[in-house]
Order: sequence, then C-alpha cells, then structure tokens
Amino acid sequence: RQHEGPRRVKRAWVIPPISVSENHKRIPHLLVQIKSDKQQPGGVIYSIKGPGVDEEPLGIFSIDKFTGKVFLNAMLDREENDRFRLKAFALDLGGTTLEDPTDLEIIVVDQNDNRPLFRQDVSTGHVVEGAEPGGSSQGAGAGGDQATPHAGTHQGAPAAAGTCVMTVDATDADDPDTDNAALRYSILEQGAASMFSINATTGEICTARPGLDRETVGVYNLTVQAADMSGDGLTTTATAVIYLEDINDNPPEFTKEEFSMEVEEQAAGVDVGKVFVHDKDLAGSPNWLAKFTILEGDPEGAFVIHTDPYTNDGVLSVAKPLDHEVRDRFELTVSVQNEQPLEPGVPASPRALATVRVRVRDVNEAPIFRENPRRISVLEGVPPGTPVTTYTASDPDTRQLQTLTYALLYDPAGWLQLDPHTGTVRTKRELLHPSAFLQGGWYIALVLARDDAEPPLSATGTLSIEILEVNDHAPLLQPLTGVVCGRPGRGGSLLLGATDDDRPPHGAPFHFQLSPQHPQLTRNWSITRFNGEGWPGWGLLHGGGLCSPPARAPSAVTHAVLAVLVELPEGPYSLPLLLRDSGTPPREQQQLLNLSVCRCGRDGTCEDGVLAAATAGAGITLGALMIILGSSILLLVLAGLGAARVRGRRRALRKGLLQCSRDDMRDNILNYDEQGGGEEDQDAYDINQLRHPEFFPPRAKPPVRRDAPLSSATPLAPRKLPSSPSDIEDFINEGLEAADSDPSVPPYDTALIYDYEGSGSVASPLSSIVSSLTDEDQDYDYLSEWGPRFRRLADLYG
Repeated sequence: RQHEGPRRVKRAWVIPPISVSENHKRIPHLLVQIKSDKQQPGGVIYSIKGPGVDEEPLGIFSIDKFTGKVFLNAMLDREENDRFRLKAFALDLGGTTLEDPTDLEIIVVDQNDNRPLFRQDVSTGHVVEGAEPGGSSQGAGAGGDQATPHAGTHQGAPAAAGTCVMTVDATDADDPDTDNAALRYSILEQGAASMFSINATTGEICTARPGLDRETVGVYNLTVQAADMSGDGLTTTATAVIYLEDINDNPPEFTKEEFSMEVEEQAAGVDVGKVFVHDKDLAGSPNWLAKFTILEGDPEGAFVIHTDPYTNDGVLSVAKPLDHEVRDRFELTVSVQNEQPLEPGVPASPRALATVRVRVRDVNEAPIFRENPRRISVLEGVPPGTPVTTYTASDPDTRQLQTLTYALLYDPAGWLQLDPHTGTVRTKRELLHPSAFLQGGWYIALVLARDDAEPPLSATGTLSIEILEVNDHAPLLQPLTGVVCGRPGRGGSLLLGATDDDRPPHGAPFHFQLSPQHPQLTRNWSITRFNGEGWPGWGLLHGGGLCSPPARAPSAVTHAVLAVLVELPEGPYSLPLLLRDSGTPPREQQQLLNLSVCRCGRDGTCEDGVLAAATAGAGITLGALMIILGSSILLLVLAGLGAARVRGRRRALRKGLLQCSRDDMRDNILNYDEQGGGEEDQDAYDINQLRHPEFFPPRAKPPVRRDAPLSSATPLAPRKLPSSPSDIEDFINEGLEAADSDPSVPPYDTALIYDYEGSGSVASPLSSIVSSLTDEDQDYDYLSEWGPRFRRLADLYG
C-alpha cells in the first residue's frame, strides 16, 4: 500500500513574523518581499488585506503588486497596536489564484516612550505620634529612602513595631515584560529628620525612626518619585501628606504659679477671674481639655471653678455670698489635669498647682431684721400711746459708721406710731376687734429700716400683732319676740338663742335665766338649757314651726328653751331675761322678751286667726321700726327737695325778670276792685313782671296753635286776684297757661283777656306793648295823657 507523503510548501510563500520598532521614522520602510514560483516573473499579481491595509487603521501598510514588497507607511505606537495580522494573496494575470492565502504577522517592538504615572498626585495618610519605626524595607536603596505602596494604620491606632502609614502606586504604559515598565520608588524630599522610608518595589511608606511628635511637627509632606527601567529610565513625582494623630502625651500646665483677684461682698454667681493654662496637645480634643479642682483654702465651698470650653482656662466663680466683715481674703490652691488620662508610656509628671488669692471688697449692705416677721400680742382696746414692741434692724457693715432710721411702710388702719430713731412701736389709737383690717385676729404692719450711706439701702420687716380678745360685749338675745301657746306641754315653749360679738373663749356657752329681780316669774315660766348647732329639737319644741328661728345663726351660739308652766290667758307678755357669757370676767345683760300667748288648738298650735292677731298685738320689732322710720325720713327728704326746687325756680325767674331792666323803674298796677285808694294807694305791684316775653324762661309745654278764629263764646268767670305782691308772678303765669290751652283764642297780635272787667274801658289794650319785638312801628305818645305815674314810661317810649 502506498502512502501519500506530506505536501511540500514553498519556502518563498511561507512568511515568518516580522518585527518593526514603534516610532520608526524612516517612511516608507521595506518590511518584507513575498514571492510565488508558479509563474514566471511578471506574471503574478500580489495583494494584502487586514488591519492597517483595508481595515482601520487604514493606510499603514502597502504592497507592490508586481514585486510583492511590503512597505510601512506610518509611524507605529505599540501602546495602541502591538501587532498586525494580515493575509497575503497571489493571482495570475487572469485573476486565478496561484497560491493559497498566507499569514503575514507584523510585531511592533516596544520602546521606552512613556513615563510612569502616579494614580494620585497627592496621597494622604495618618499615623499616631510616637509610632515605632518599621522593619527593613525590601529593596531599600542607599539612604533608606526607598518604599512601596500599601495601606497605612487606622487613625488613632496604637503604634506597633513596623508601623506603615500608606502606599503610593504608579503605572507605566510601556510593555510590562520589558524594563521599560519596571518601576522603582524613592523619597526625594521629606525634611531633615528623614522620619519615613519607602519600599522601592511596592511603594509602601513606613516610619523609619522613633520620635514622631505632633506637638513638634504635625504634618509631613513627602515628595515621592517613580522611575522605569528599574530606576534608570523615565521618572515622575507625587506628594504624600502624612498627618500625625494626637495622643495625650502632654499634661496641662499653669502659665504662672500665682494669680490675684478681687470680688465684691454679697455677690453670688459672678465670675471672679480666670487662671490660665497651656496644653500642647491638639486644641479642642479630649487630650487638651482641662479640669480644675480647688484643693485647699475654701472649706465652706464659697467658690467653684469650671473650664472655659473655648480657651481651656479656669473660670473662678462665687458659689455663696461672701461677707467682708466675716472674711476679707481667701488663698486657694488649685490643680489642673486633663479630662482624659495620659497615654500609657508617657513619663509621669507631678500635677500642676497654682495659688489663687481672692480679696473680698467691702460694699454697703442693706440692714437686716433678725426676726422677720416679729409676732407680738396686744389686748384690744388698749389706750393710745401704749408701747407695743421695739422692732429694730442690724447693719452688717460693722466696719462702717452708719445710723439706721425707721418708718412705717404699711399701717392700713393707722393704729400705730413709730419712733424713727429707736424703732419703738406704740399704739396711736385703740385697737378694735372686730375690724376689716384684721386677718384672723392679726394686724399686719410693715416697718422700713434705712441706713445713711450713699446710696442708702433699706430693709423691710413684717410686724404681726395679734389682737387679743377682751370680753367687752354682753350677749344679745335672739329673737326678741315670739308666740307660744298658753298651755303647758306641746306648743307651750319657745327656743331662745344669743349672739356675742366677742370671740371665744369670751362667748358661748351662754347662761339664760329669768330676771332675779322678778322672782314671781318662776311660777309661770321656766328656762332650760338647750345646746347644739342646727337646733335639732326645733320642730318638737314648736309644734310644726309656729315660731321662726333667728335671722342669722352664728357658729358659736347656744340656746335655751322657755316653757309655760301653768295655763296662761291670751295676750302680750314682757319677760325680763338675764343673759351671761363665759368670758373672763363674764359679762351679763338684762333684756326684754316680748311674747304673745295665743289660744292653743288640739295639736298644741295656735288656732287659725289667733296667731296673726297675737302677732299684731305683740308689738313691732326693732327691725320693723327702723324700716318704718327710714321710709318716713326718706319721704320727708324727697318732699323737702321738691319744695326747694320749685322755690329755686321761682327765685331764678323773679331774679331774671328784675335784672333785665337797666333802670329800676317801679310803677304800680292798681287794685281796681278796691273803690277808694286811687292814686295814693300804696298797695301796688311791680310792673317789671310785664316785660318783653323774650326774657321769660321757656315754658315746659310746647306752645299751641293760636291761629284759631276768634270765638264769641262767653268769657270765663273772673279769677280771684292775688292777695299779696309776691303772688303776681303766679297770677300772670296761670293766665298765660289758660290762654295757651284754649284753642279759641285769637293769634298772638290780638288783645288777650287776662281778666274780664266788663266792657267800655277808656284805656287802650295793653297787648300792643308786646306785639312786636321792635318799637319802631309803635306810637307811645298817648302815654303822656295817663297821668304822672306813666310819665317816665312816656319819656322812654314816646
């Protein structure tokens, strides 16, 4: 059996990979020449296809179709395309394929044309102060400035051996399989101390030396470099910022050993001054905040000290009022320490102490009443001028010479008088009880004490005076009247009570008895004691309520029962009773009880109709008499006021009429019904009452219409003339009112009949005198013909 051997491929048609350096600048550049021996030279057409030819990026490669030479037409960038895979074709002139397509691979050779790049231009890290230095760094170069990138310790974490802070990281776009991307890290600059190192391969930065102190250097700025070609190629730099975290490694200290302050006495809650401290730890942190304590010099706790949260200084304040006269200076020992304890491992130091000297400044203080209120007792009714008490105040300013004066600030009843120099209180008038100015038997007054400083200060003391009760009132019988049946037994009794204006123990219980001056009363009447509030036996004693209880029932009242011993005839009775209280000494008073004895019915009550008659015959009580008397007086006063008002109006009218004339012209109206006096008659009237009507006061009634036609009715009968000159005003006013109320009178400008004297008078009518308000249209010449009495009138109007 024959086997077909492997097909032989011509070497000229198999193309090995072609390498070309990136950034090649001699263009066009011959890369390779492909050949096919199927035809004679000049009879083959060559072509290539693929990226860089007919695919993006276009135009980078080309081929001579007759010779098969492949050319590079543009600069290559390995970071964009590190290789190109093309296909090569061979055709005859007729377009027939002579060879199978073959691969043409072009490899771009890397050049170190990219610098390293840090991922962050500025990297930050934190490490606590006092952190221990790290171990040896891998690949550390000379000077210990090499490092590597990695995470640092957490903020506030305790320092440990090999404390690494942070990692910086850089990249290089060149071929990582070549030295072009082989990076090495180093620290170019970090200060003179060189406290940090960096791993050259990893970029991790760690502490290199002990002694990191935030209070000395709080922030480190490191300039870090990355270089390719294993440190010999292109380089770039970045910044690494390392913050040192604070720990409490510095106790607070006072700025000086002694502080001096002063404060006024009697001032509480005020700030005296500050003690100043300094702490190197981070301001505002718990490691910095100070706490103060007063160790010595203030056993009474008069001062407190607290921390100012903004300045960290100690503020000394007064907790209790200070008294210069008791103690005028203090020397305090104050300590300070942090709120947080010192970090372990920090060398211990003694607690900071300072001496604070406080001087208490003397100021004027108000007087003080040591006993406030002052309570005393005084008997009621003591005469004016009786000493009550001496109420004085004391001045706390013992080191100042001051004088106190006193005055009554409040004395509502004006019962007291006060010596302004000694403070002795005396009665100004009798202290009476009861009074509206007493509160539960106590009289309250206020005394003012004032010193003579500049400015003066004062104090008020309360004087409470208990007015002790004195038995100065005898009990009063209640009621003073009553009705009983005249038969012993049911209905023949009356409940009596008494009241006393004195307070206990000078009031109840009361003692009731028939007057010892009339022993015969005991044959017909008896009195037995009956105590209790609300009178529970009232209905039993009075048989259904024939008698009413007293109008008021004081809380302290006792009662007695008056009973009939024998059957008595109907009628009024007056029983003298003797009432005595229980005071010391007791007061007694004899009073009359007015009784009406009625005819008893079967049930022990007064028969119908008898009670009313008996009550009417029993007399009038004092209250009824007062009401009747008051009503009578009120009626008399009202009548007197009415009469005075009428008389006043008359006087005012008369005065107005008389004052309207400038001349005192007094002419007479003769009484014509007296046949004989003539011109010599002296019984005359004042004609000034007939003055112009505008001078009269307005009438109470509105004027009626006077334009009615003149009536021919018979005139009214003549009125009686006034009997005295003072009644002329009433006489005229009555005539005017009669004329105003008569609807048949003529208009104003007509003759008005004031009195009918018959017809045929030779005198002209007087109505023309007041028919007009002006005198220009009147002729008064005829007045001269009336005789000598009208001559003056004729001279005025003629």
